[in-house]
Amino acid sequence: MAVKKARIVIVGAGMAGITAANRLHSVSASKNLFEVCVVEGGNRIGGRINTSEFGGDRIEMGATWIHGIEGSPIHKIAQQIHALESDQPWECMDGNDNKATTIAEGGFVLNPSFVHPITELFNNLMDHAQGRMSTATTKGESGILSIGSFLRQGLDAYWGSSKEEKELKGFGKWSRKLLDEAIFAMHENTQRTCTSVADLLTLDYDAESEYQMFPGEEITIGKGYSSIIESLASVLPPGSVKLGRKVTRIEWQPERHEAMNMENGTRSRPVVLHFSDGSVMSADHVIVTVSLGVLKASIRDDDSGMSMFHPPLPSFKAEAISRLGFGVVNKLFMQLSPPHGTRDEHSRGFPFLQMVFHSPNSELRQKKIPWWMRRTATLCPIYNNSGVLLSWFAGEEALALESLKDEEIIKGVSDTVSCFLSHSVEFCNGNVNSEKHSQEYKVKFSKVLKSQWGTDPLFLGSYSHVAVGSSGDDFDKMAEPLPKCSSSSSSHPSASPPLQILFAGEATHRTHYSTTHGAYFSGLREANRLIQHYSSC
Repeated sequence: MAVKKARIVIVGAGMAGITAANRLHSVSASKNLFEVCVVEGGNRIGGRINTSEFGGDRIEMGATWIHGIEGSPIHKIAQQIHALESDQPWECMDGNDNKATTIAEGGFVLNPSFVHPITELFNNLMDHAQGRMSTATTKGESGILSIGSFLRQGLDAYWGSSKEEKELKGFGKWSRKLLDEAIFAMHENTQRTCTSVADLLTLDYDAESEYQMFPGEEITIGKGYSSIIESLASVLPPGSVKLGRKVTRIEWQPERHEAMNMENGTRSRPVVLHFSDGSVMSADHVIVTVSLGVLKASIRDDDSGMSMFHPPLPSFKAEAISRLGFGVVNKLFMQLSPPHGTRDEHSRGFPFLQMVFHSPNSELRQKKIPWWMRRTATLCPIYNNSGVLLSWFAGEEALALESLKDEEIIKGVSDTVSCFLSHSVEFCNGNVNSEKHSQEYKVKFSKVLKSQWGTDPLFLGSYSHVAVGSSGDDFDKMAEPLPKCSSSSSSHPSASPPLQILFAGEATHRTHYSTTHGAYFSGLREANRLIQHYSSC
C-alpha cells in the first residue's frame, strides 16, 4: 500500500502562516513529503498586514514598520524583491521627530529646548527598562511591577531634583509642572501604541528587557507590506491557499481513541477541522496561526461549549493565553480638503504635530476636544507635503474610534486641530512670541479611513505584550505543540500521534513578539519542527 503524504493544514494566511507554507513547500517540492493547505477565514491573504490606498497614496492599515534593518528578514526580502522604494507616494513618515512641531493645548508652540529635557528623560527611562542602560538592580528584584509605575517614579525623581518651579507668564493656564507632565504623557501615549496596551500600568516591567530589536533605522516599505506576503505566497502551487474558509472547531486527540467518526475516510488522520460552511477536513498536523485575541475568545467560550478546540486546550496553554496581554491599536487617516483643488498648496502648511494635552480629567481642558482624542500623541502628514494625515490610537480610544461615524471623527479632529493651530503662539525661555506663529489655520477634511482591528472577528485586536502577571515563559508555552508528550510516551504504540496542533504567530515568539519578523520566525520554527520530525522518522 502506498504511503500517504502527511497532510498539514495551516490556519491563517498571515505572515506566520504563509511563511510556514513557503518553507514546507520548499522542502516538499524536492522530497514530496507533505500535502500543504492554508485555510484563511477572510477574503485576502496577509492577516494583520493590509496595504491599501487613500487619497492617491499607498498606506498601511496594519503592520507599518520594519523595526531595524540590520538582520531583519523582512528587510532582506524587501531588498530582494525591490520593494523598498516606489514611484507611487507612500506612507514613508519622513517628517520625523526632528521636524516635529510640539504644541500645548491652547495653541502654545513649545520651543525644542523646552521639550527635549522631558523627551530625553523619557527615552533614558525606557532604555533603562529595556536593558540598554547599565543598572545595579537585578531584574526580578526591582520590586517594580509595571512600566507605567517605573516611568512615573522617574518623573517624580526628576521633579524632586529640579529647581523651584517658575511661573509661566503669558502661557495661559499652564504651569511648568503641568507642562512637564503633559509632555511626558505625550511620550507615554506613543509608547502605548508601540506596545499595544491601554495603560502602561498593565505592561510588565521585568519582561521588558527580554524584548529584542534589530539595530539600524526603522523604515516603511515603498511598495507596501503586502508585497512581502505576496512574494512569500507566490511560490505556492495554485489552490494551496483557500480563502473564505473560517475554522469553527478543531478536534484533536490528547489520547488515542479507537472509536472515531468515519466521515469521508477521516479516521486515519488524528485532527479534524470544521468550517463555518459545515464542511470538514482532516489533517495529520494543524499549524494554528490565529491571533492571540482569537485564542483568548476561544478559551472564554469553553464553558459554553463553543470553544475552537475539542477537547479544550490543556491548562498550561489556556493559562498562558489568558495571562498574556493583547491590545487594540488603530490608525486613522484623514484627507485634507485642499483650497482651489490644489492639495499640496494646503498641506505644506500642516506640521508634523505633536500634541500636548491637559489631563482628560483636568478642569483646565478645552471641552470641545473629544475624550478619544486626548491620548493620541501626533497628527501628521504621512510624508512631507502629503494631503493625508495620520493619527494612532490605542486601548479604549482605539475601540471607541471603531464605532464613530465619519462625520463625528471629522468634527472631533477638526475641533482638536483648531485648539492647537488657531492663533498659536510660540513659547521660548519664558517669553511669548505672538508674531511668528500667529497665523490662523483653517483645516478641513474631506474623508477619513480607519482600521478596525478590535472588532474584526478574525483578529479581535492588534498585537501582544507581556501583561503584569505574565512573563516571557508564557510565550514559550504558547509555542509548545500539542499533545504535550515525553520522549518515553512518544514511542509507545498506544500513544497519541505527535505534533497534532502546532502554534505560530507573533504571540508565540519570546523575544520578537508584536512584530512581523517575530511572526516570520515563528512560521519558520513550526515548519522546521515538522521537517525535523519527518527527517528523524
